[in-house]
Amino acid sequence: MTPRWQRRGQAAPRGGRGYPSLMRVIQVEDDAWLSQPEAAQHLGISTARLGLVLACGHLTPAENPAGRAGVTIASVQAEKSWRENATIRAKTTRLFKDTIGFF
Repeated sequence: MTPRWQRRGQAAPRGGRGYPSLMRVIQVEDDAWLSQPEAAQHLGISTARLGLVLACGHLTPAENPAGRAGVTIASVQAEKSWRENATIRAKTTRLFKDTIGFF
């Protein structure tokens, strides 16, 4: 059976690779880039949580020269520093803003 998108003459779906086309993504060298699982490990969170942090704009999305999706090392270091030094009030405020912004 022919897929529905092919019967309509549409372009093939991206297949979940990389970032959505709505997100502004920079291309960086391998030494300034981390994959999402590596970034999640550095921050001590799950990859699903990393996706939420990324969607809220707290990490900078990037692609390496091979086109693999990830984040910049600088944004991971800034996020880790913020998480270590932020007060409970700052974390609560950020959670509230992110929740409101998500809707």
